[in-house]
Amino acid sequence: QLQFVESGGGLVHPGGSLRLSCIASGFTLDYYAVGWFRQAPGKEREAVSCTSSGGNSDTYYSDSAKGRFTMSRDNAKNTMFLEMNNLQPEDTAVYYCAARYSIFTISQDLCLQTSSYAIWGQGTQVTVSS
Repeated sequence: QLQFVESGGGLVHPGGSLRLSCIASGFTLDYYAVGWFRQAPGKEREAVSCTSSGGNSDTYYSDSAKGRFTMSRDNAKNTMFLEMNNLQPEDTAVYYCAARYSIFTISQDLCLQTSSYAIWGQGTQVTVSS
């Protein structure tokens, strides 16, 4: 069974930080493009960050994530991370990790396209509130 186990969400004050983790099970991250997505109440799921497979692939960020969030992956540990700094109330959402099989580099548009991903984590709640 191909799945992710997510962790790291929680409640933080504005300006705070969180680090989300996703451990892949049943497949090897080396051959997958991976991404982070989020869904706020009443809104559609949106891309936060993504990167193709391969150690030298570019990492893409949504405009809201640029400069505050950093995505990384540790293929040796089959794990991916999202470091989030200077969190704001508008970042409140359920955050999901996801993967799509691709041994080749994919375009930024495809990388950030929610519907192109087949394997999803269970989601972790991030709440930013004073």
